[in-house]
Amino acid sequence: MRQLLLTFSWQELRHHPWRHAAAVLAVMLGVALAFSVHLINASALDEFSHAVRAVGGQPDLTLRAAQGSFDEALYGRLARHPQVAQASPVLEFSSQALSAGGQRVPLRVLGIDALQVATTAPDLLPRPAADADRLALFAPATVFLNPAARQQITSPTFFLQSGLRLASVKVAGTVSASGPALAVMDIAAAQELFGKLGQLSRLDLRLQPGVDRSAFVRALQAAPDWPSGLSLSEPGDAAQRISHLSRAYRVNLTVLALVALFTGAFLVFSVLALSVAKRAQQLALLGVLGLTGRERLALVLWESLALGTLGSAAGIALGTALAALALHLLGGDLGGGFFTGVAPRLQWDGAAALGYGLLGVLAALAGGWWPARQAQRLPLAQTLKGLGATGTHASHRWIALLLIAAGAILARAPTIFDIPLAAYVSIALLLVGGIMALPWLIAVLLDRLAPLVARHTLPLLAVERARRQRESAAVAVSGVVAALSLAVALTVMVASFRDSVTQWLAQVLPADLYVRSASTVGAADTQYFTPEFVQAVARLPGVQRVQAQRQLALLLAPERPAVALLARELDDPARDLPLLGEPLPVPAGQIGIYVSEAMLDLHGARPGQVFAPISQSFMPLALDRRAPPATFFVAGVWRDYARQSGTIAMARRSYEQLTGDTRSNDLALWLDAAVPLDAMQQAIRTLADQASPGSGALLDFGSASQIRATSLRIFDRSFAVTYWLQAVAIGIGLFGIAASFSAQVLARRKEFGLLVHLGLTRRQILAVVAGEGAAWTGVGAIAGLGLGLAVAVVLVHVVNPQSFHWSMELMLPWGRLLLLCAAVVLAGTLTAWLAGRAAAGRDAVLAVKEDW
Repeated sequence: MRQLLLTFSWQELRHHPWRHAAAVLAVMLGVALAFSVHLINASALDEFSHAVRAVGGQPDLTLRAAQGSFDEALYGRLARHPQVAQASPVLEFSSQALSAGGQRVPLRVLGIDALQVATTAPDLLPRPAADADRLALFAPATVFLNPAARQQITSPTFFLQSGLRLASVKVAGTVSASGPALAVMDIAAAQELFGKLGQLSRLDLRLQPGVDRSAFVRALQAAPDWPSGLSLSEPGDAAQRISHLSRAYRVNLTVLALVALFTGAFLVFSVLALSVAKRAQQLALLGVLGLTGRERLALVLWESLALGTLGSAAGIALGTALAALALHLLGGDLGGGFFTGVAPRLQWDGAAALGYGLLGVLAALAGGWWPARQAQRLPLAQTLKGLGATGTHASHRWIALLLIAAGAILARAPTIFDIPLAAYVSIALLLVGGIMALPWLIAVLLDRLAPLVARHTLPLLAVERARRQRESAAVAVSGVVAALSLAVALTVMVASFRDSVTQWLAQVLPADLYVRSASTVGAADTQYFTPEFVQAVARLPGVQRVQAQRQLALLLAPERPAVALLARELDDPARDLPLLGEPLPVPAGQIGIYVSEAMLDLHGARPGQVFAPISQSFMPLALDRRAPPATFFVAGVWRDYARQSGTIAMARRSYEQLTGDTRSNDLALWLDAAVPLDAMQQAIRTLADQASPGSGALLDFGSASQIRATSLRIFDRSFAVTYWLQAVAIGIGLFGIAASFSAQVLARRKEFGLLVHLGLTRRQILAVVAGEGAAWTGVGAIAGLGLGLAVAVVLVHVVNPQSFHWSMELMLPWGRLLLLCAAVVLAGTLTAWLAGRAAAGRDAVLAVKEDW
């Protein structure tokens, strides 16, 4: 076998390097895309985990409030606990820094006890500069910056935002913690600066040796005086939460990248099918000389293995380079928003490289299987005479129907580890079943077409040839069907998602102008509007109405990401929220809440039922720490495309009664028609500057049209890769048609020579070949369109809700789909015509003499 590969197979590669290079390229692209996505996300997650460990340290347990802060009296209680070796208090904020040059920098601020933090989180230990006072660690309004913050804030002093107030702070040194921009200061100074006297965000606990963590946690929570709304978790939970949240996004990106590998398998198939057809007589001669059918099968499989190995090795190298380039240019975020601000270094993974390399090899072997079987089944005598195979294979209609039925059943299966694995298998079964049904579909459609062209010689020849060689036709168009079905499915999914987002934006953006104080939900406690400022805005000339919204982060489950709580005006929930169905009447004595779809899947909220987890979270929300007990009733479910981890909306009036918190983070303004937006923005900035000079620069403004346009632009940029993948997939499919037609016409040289002797011109023979191409790709376009619509239904109604916990309406862009199918038919016809040109020349005429 080795000698055959070095002589027989090597000569084929030398004579047709471009054809085999195309197959290697297809495998390389699929492996490279999938491996680069893995490396980027793995590197970003590793860097994020490292940053979490640097900021959170390595305590045994971390105590946090479900939202906001808790009373520091708990610190003394736990520090004196006999099973606690050390307790380190931390006060944590998300704020904005305003440098001397006017640059805005999102900044995380940590207040720490420098005497305690060295053992639990040494990366947070301040290192004073050479010229700093030796007691700068405990000085008020003094901060220490990590490397990321130091790169963005170069001045010795800058301003920190608290509400609409700007506080001047001094840079006295650095900390070694990695990750996004971070400032560390003394905890007492942080409490004073941000108005949080007597409050803590978390306690890092180190237990005595031998203490059982689970038993310790149970004992604390069982104590009658233990405060509600507190959670005790082990280190690494934050990294685990972001890993779980981003997992579905990562898996979907990887599956999308493997589309190129899937279609690459069809290109390997086409290249080897052409190679086997061209070398059929040589393979038959080897068979006569003693090479068995099994050995011919192994020979072609070894050739496909070589193509797959080369493509996989090149794909791993290219994927590594792409990942390194993406990490350098884009950081660790691929559009999902999970690792914004993280600038990771490439973390190469040998096991993953081996796994994705094996995927490429398996794809090549799968593509080479059918040509290898053809080589095994060659009729030696007929092939040596140049007659080729005359038989056809049995129809696999029932197997195809069973696969399609199995795919439909699996589409209704639940997730596995929160990933829609069954849905992905369902899509694969639908595609394979649909492709196996192609011979039957070709027969059905062309049997109907044949009577219509019976009186026209050239169309009749084309249709009859395509109809009677349905197995060959199915093989030829299978790549186009696979590529077109995936292109149709992605087109429908993206169009449906974009249409749903557009309608959603139209409902959630009814006002003329929007003003935001906090860039993220996590910064809502430090970046906010006071009631006096909201009232002043409402009194501005030209303002008809102002609607204020408070947003907060609630940690309902330690193993899940925090959900967003929105307190806003809800006089008419059906008008104010994009509800799914009619709102339910709220029972007397209960408070109505409206949850996003993610709350149903992640936290078990159900319409018409009481949602107990939120009740415990309202105790620490109250400014006076005495929130009255409340029962929350789920009165409706709404779509929220902005927050994947879950959102709870409630009436602002109810929120203020429970908490006494009258602050706001977002303002929606309805203006008189004659009021220019720029003038109104300047007036609001002036109001903010009057409250605290310079704070007007910290506000974010946007009109409804600007926010809508920006959102859709980000959407289109995020899905731009899908259009590129569609083009690659269809290009590979068309190359497969070219290779298949080349193989066909090589085997039909005598047929074309006979037609020439019967009087057909070269142009007429090319017209017959082009007609066959039109018939084949026309049936392939119909099959690809039908399969694509079936896959799109699974993507829209199963994969997206299971992956991202939001639903959308199916929208079919018929104009774009029909144009796509027409382009494929036209390209397939042209490809067949080009492939048949060589078959209608002088060689075809001379081929008839071989039997004389």
